[in-house]
Amino acid sequence: MTNSLRGRIGSWDSQAARVGMSATPANPGLRIRVMPYQAEHFEAATGLIVAIQRDEFGFDIDLAKQPDLSEIPTFYQSGTGNFWAALDGDVVVGTIALKDIGGRMVALRKMFVAAKYRGAEWGVAAKLLDTAMGWARRHAVLSVLLGTTEKFRAAHRFYEKHGFTLVEKESLPDNFFFMSIDTRFYRLNLE
Repeated sequence: MTNSLRGRIGSWDSQAARVGMSATPANPGLRIRVMPYQAEHFEAATGLIVAIQRDEFGFDIDLAKQPDLSEIPTFYQSGTGNFWAALDGDVVVGTIALKDIGGRMVALRKMFVAAKYRGAEWGVAAKLLDTAMGWARRHAVLSVLLGTTEKFRAAHRFYEKHGFTLVEKESLPDNFFFMSIDTRFYRLNLE
């Protein structure tokens, strides 16, 4: 690198710092990668999920009340199901899971994104959902079902924007995993 080029880069860094801009005006979402869950993600992924449920939304819940999280490989990573973590470097910033419920259907579960990483700038939620839907299509899944709570209003908008339609609880199959706090239910047909 020439001294002239170094000087211009240094000048950009100084100018950017003075106006509160990043010295690298790149999309921060490009740093995010989504990968299948591995045992090394356990503490960070479960900690993220429980913290959002309990601290952000006020649910009386902990890890012990969610035995599926203690058995991610056997509960989620079988059949047409899987579990993914979104990472910024080596930090877990989001999760999503598909649970195989038979009949070429899956239940979308455990979709959580750390507050700092929400929104279009980061695109974490979209990357997680795209990864899960790509997996579902490759595994010939016909329908993706999910339950959520009235408190997750931003999630409602997100799911609807991505093609999920609101359905009545009674229309869901008996093998759907109902959570006691779920009050809204969605379906996405992939056929």
